Amino acid sequence: MPKRGLRPLVFALGAAAFFLSFFHRVAPAALSAELSTTFEVGGAALGALAATYFYIYTCMQLPTGVMVDTWGPRRVLTCGGIVAGVGSVLFGVAPTVTAAAAGRTLVGLGVSVAFVALLKLNANWFHERRFATATAFGNVIGIGGALTATAPLAWVITLVSWRSVFVAAGVASAALAVATWLGVRDHPQDEADARTADTGTQEHWWHGLVEVLRNRATWPGFWVTFGLSGTFMSFIGLWSVPFLVQSYGMSPLLASRHTSVIIICSACSLAAIGTWSDHLQRRRPLILASALLYLGCWAAWIAGVPVEWTYAMAALTGFSVTGFSLAWSCAKEVNRPRYAGMAISVANTGGFLAAGTLQPLVGWVLDMRTAGAPHTASLDEFRAGLAVLALFAAIGLAGALFIRETGCRNIWIPAQAKRHS
Repeated sequence: MPKRGLRPLVFALGAAAFFLSFFHRVAPAALSAELSTTFEVGGAALGALAATYFYIYTCMQLPTGVMVDTWGPRRVLTCGGIVAGVGSVLFGVAPTVTAAAAGRTLVGLGVSVAFVALLKLNANWFHERRFATATAFGNVIGIGGALTATAPLAWVITLVSWRSVFVAAGVASAALAVATWLGVRDHPQDEADARTADTGTQEHWWHGLVEVLRNRATWPGFWVTFGLSGTFMSFIGLWSVPFLVQSYGMSPLLASRHTSVIIICSACSLAAIGTWSDHLQRRRPLILASALLYLGCWAAWIAGVPVEWTYAMAALTGFSVTGFSLAWSCAKEVNRPRYAGMAISVANTGGFLAAGTLQPLVGWVLDMRTAGAPHTASLDEFRAGLAVLALFAAIGLAGALFIRETGCRNIWIPAQAKRHS
């Protein structure tokens, strides 16, 4: 029996997991000064601590795709919430930087499943012509988690210890895991109906993974997220606040407000671009336009934005980046629907691979430019780090040139319908 009435609850719980994922992703930017002081580390070490999340997140994307396609997103989200909760508590009570890195690694492991599982649920519960729209609004909710981790978090840690915040986040994650197990269903049909529909189509998961990886049309989405999403996550997740504080003399709270503007504008743009793409039934032109404008933003930051224009530039940076969100739809639409999780995970891996590389790489560049004292960096020193981000953004633009346009339809579905007609 269909369970369409559960769609809002299923979507809300999956999006809530992504909210927590994005909170943990961005939080180190607002805590950079506190973490440096607490653990007595420099720029490269701080970047490595923040990037432990991205290392495990990157490694987990393909396994997550396999798991959601075989075990189902409900089980995967529930287990991920429990692991993330344990990791968040460990990070909050960590006495050393090693223990903090272990906690952040567990957090990364737990939340690494959230987004691919959410998109698998969207693929199961929404029509394919509404997939980008549903995904866009899921991203908006996730961006809300990032927004919570900017100026609001910077304000909260003036009232309570940053450690208390992460212990509370761990408890919330565990509670969400319980709610997910009770409220989420993998598919609108009953489990028995879903199994019946799949009879005769079962294949070993590795056959599907090889098929997705060998499909050349899968990979442009990987490079789009590598260049656009990776630089964006690296910047808002760690380096935006130090850059604005040291280059423009802002207070950490004012710099966090700029990061909030970037995130708010990206949320508005995410909602618009997904809906617009589904309406136009086009993906590639929007991704290309986004990538070009985003690369131009990095050129402007490197050249030097007048202080009275920093808010406007932050808004434009957030607005321009969101073409990468269509890469997941592009990857899904060129692979068989039963392997949607794997296809999405390949595209999603690019962004986290880049972010995990960029956070310590930019810190290393700053250490080299400032003789190991990144807190003294000026705009001139930061230009070298920004140039690295711009280079990665250019890679994203190059990837967008090879995106296959499908008219927002899965290319396998007409062929299947023809065979069965």
